Amino acid sequence: MTQQNRNRLIAVVALLVAGAGLALVAFGNIGENLVYYWRPSEMLAQGEKAYGPTIRLGGQVKPGSIQWNEQHTTLNFEVMDSEQPDAAHVMVRTTEVPPQMFRERIGVVVEGTFDKSRVFEGSRLMVNHSNEYRAPKTDDDVKKMFEEMQKQEATTAAVRNP
Repeated sequence: MTQQNRNRLIAVVALLVAGAGLALVAFGNIGENLVYYWRPSEMLAQGEKAYGPTIRLGGQVKPGSIQWNEQHTTLNFEVMDSEQPDAAHVMVRTTEVPPQMFRERIGVVVEGTFDKSRVFEGSRLMVNHSNEYRAPKTDDDVKKMFEEMQKQEATTAAVRNP
């Protein structure tokens, strides 16, 4: 066997091994390990496909939908696409203790599964928030910031102690 034929054979074998590895990844059970990220309207549009797989549901907490049962540590709320009156929304049930910043109209991502009763069973609850900090420039800004913190604290307390 000549050197040139030997090099060709090695290249062909390497390509076959790489192709087999790629086929295994592409057509193997990789679908079972996928986590979909959908908004409520996208998840509802999937129909039967949405039942069962792990999904990250993203949207805003619908105003007036938060129900916290402290004795059973059960939190029920609705996630909506937007604040439009006809926006899609999904009921979420989780046993997670809500993060301190959890409140109405805040952006959330809930990881869990959607069942045939059209309730999203959450196993992980995360809130979206801005990473921007702006130092107050005047005394009025400090007063406004303090008032906002008090409102937010009252809302959180109301959610935890209905």
